[in-house]
Amino acid sequence: MASKKVKKKSTNATKRPAKKRPAAKASKAPAKKAPKSAQKLSAKKSSTKKASAKREPEEQEAPAELEEASSGPKKARGAAATAGRILDAENTPQRLSEQAESLLDSRSTVATKSARVLHEIVNEKPELLVPHVEKFARGLTSKHKRVVQVSADALPAIAKIAPARVAKHLDILKSSFEATILDGKDGLVRTFSNLCTASVAYQKRLEPVLTLALQSANGKSLLRWSEIVLPALKGEPHARARAVVEDRLDRIPRAIAQQIASNLNFKLRVRYR
Repeated sequence: MASKKVKKKSTNATKRPAKKRPAAKASKAPAKKAPKSAQKLSAKKSSTKKASAKREPEEQEAPAELEEASSGPKKARGAAATAGRILDAENTPQRLSEQAESLLDSRSTVATKSARVLHEIVNEKPELLVPHVEKFARGLTSKHKRVVQVSADALPAIAKIAPARVAKHLDILKSSFEATILDGKDGLVRTFSNLCTASVAYQKRLEPVLTLALQSANGKSLLRWSEIVLPALKGEPHARARAVVEDRLDRIPRAIAQQIASNLNFKLRVRYR
């Protein structure tokens, strides 16, 4: 009997599964999670590193792209863009007439804007402005400086293309000389000189105002105007204008007087030294 009980116990022991032992507690406590701010910073650093790694080949190619962009033509803006649209339009003469009318507007912003646009036209196609000589002649005495400047540049250009059209307004042009600012005077001197170059017949009508210009000019203006007026005159008008210039040399700065004397191929008088 005893042997049977022992066998039963042994068989029961074999049938019963072994009890699992509880796992040993970790000797060390688990690491605490980093605060959210630190996690964000680390995430940002890793993302910036990845982004910089991706951008490296693009940054190497960037200078070539910049060179192409800088070498390419720039789009016209402002007055230049407006002038371009006017020149490309089907009704260009009409739109130029509108700009010429606005040139004499009493409002500063309107007149100045038109002056800027017309200045671009003067530089590109002055022949299109021949019908508006009268507006430019009146613009010489404008209170707006931009209007005076564009008129002073437009009239000499038109005088080369259509001198007869400019000559029709000689009375108003001559009377405007003393009333206009220095920019306007310079434009008139260039206009009158171009007329004299176009035809000797204009010399007699323009000699008095050109003489006035040379007599009243300061040193810098006398240097500039002598180089413009004297080559345009012929015969006796040229001799008289040259005499006016030479007579002014002892009343202007010596450095400028020396330049004028060199241009005229003569020596300054001893008393001036």
